[in-house]
Amino acid sequence: MCRSIKTLRPPFEETVTDEDVRAAALQYVRKISGFRKPSLANEKAFDAAVQQIAKASQRLLDALVVKPQASAI
Repeated sequence: MCRSIKTLRPPFEETVTDEDVRAAALQYVRKISGFRKPSLANEKAFDAAVQQIAKASQRLLDALVVKPQASAI
């Protein structure tokens, strides 16, 4: 769906910043709303959605259990 949203969990990303999570949330909200930048009438709802999705995304990343990859011999 959103090809510009990158995977933020290990082993794809070792460190993930708040900005990384917010950027992914912003891309998601842009995609589903169809707005790159919302009108003033929609700005509050748009920004609230980005914030809520960023928080949910961070909770998901924090809760994931990622198994270590087998090292090549």
